[in-house]
Amino acid sequence: MKMLINVPESVVPDALRGMAAAHPELTVDVEHRVVVRRDAPVAGKVGLVSGGGSGHEPLHGGFVGHGMLDAACPGEVFTSPVPDQMVRAAAAVDSGKGVLFVVKNYTGDVLNFNMAAELAEDEGIQVASVLVNDDVAVTDSTFTAGRRGTGATLFVEKIAGAAAEEGAPLERVEALARRVNEVSRSFGVALAACTTPAKGSPTFDLPAGELELGVGIHGEPGRERRAMMTSGEIADFAVDAVLTDLQPGGPVLLLVNGAGGTPLLELYGFTAEVHRVLGERGVPVARTLVGNYVTSLDMAGASVTLCRADEEILRLWDAPVQTPGLRWGR
Repeated sequence: MKMLINVPESVVPDALRGMAAAHPELTVDVEHRVVVRRDAPVAGKVGLVSGGGSGHEPLHGGFVGHGMLDAACPGEVFTSPVPDQMVRAAAAVDSGKGVLFVVKNYTGDVLNFNMAAELAEDEGIQVASVLVNDDVAVTDSTFTAGRRGTGATLFVEKIAGAAAEEGAPLERVEALARRVNEVSRSFGVALAACTTPAKGSPTFDLPAGELELGVGIHGEPGRERRAMMTSGEIADFAVDAVLTDLQPGGPVLLLVNGAGGTPLLELYGFTAEVHRVLGERGVPVARTLVGNYVTSLDMAGASVTLCRADEEILRLWDAPVQTPGLRWGR
């Protein structure tokens, strides 16, 4: 497999150096692997910190900036960052109003963020944590106890980030983040496996003519494998899986997320099918976001995330945001 890299061992620091060069509005600590908005800490504002393995870009470093995260901690590819990174990030963004950790439900992330929260508290930083566990594909899977954290992470970071930007206190930002997670569900599909720089070959075997329904963002197995389906058939299956668990009963935010190797031409066609299915189910779509936001390196495929949206969630979703990976209204 050909890759635009130097050597596998330097992929993450090389990418961080490139991020620093491209985004002077960020402070990128390549040595300690922490990405911070340059104006942090913002006086009177709750700090938002997230992180996880690299390979899911723009998650999380690409979501650092006004209206979203204050800092992110990238680990090695598909590997959790370490507690020292998280504590350093918390200290960099704490204005005295506390810090919220946004944690995807993967065992390494959960353990390390829990340890970091204890260490940060020892340093006098008030920390709250929210666990994102929106994936309805499986209850337990590789690297996870319970549902996996996937596309809803973007909804949590955007909506909680907007509330923090308005000056909401830590208790309110935490409660809102929890509520967004509780009313969000995701389901993903893989058409081809991804390739990690260290391995240099596909991370799992997916024969030609087959797809994986419910795949995880590290290539964890989903519900089943089937012969290749049309875009419309995949939309029917994915939306049914989400709505069986979510029961929206009102307007929703929709994220049609590319896994990293699927062109926008295909994602927009898939979005049309998802809208068709939601229309047939009587589910109004308030907002739609399409693109590669929570990726899995070069995996071909997509995921569908729905968030039940009330007036407050819609208002905070529409609030200005300016990050490398998401920006509007500013």
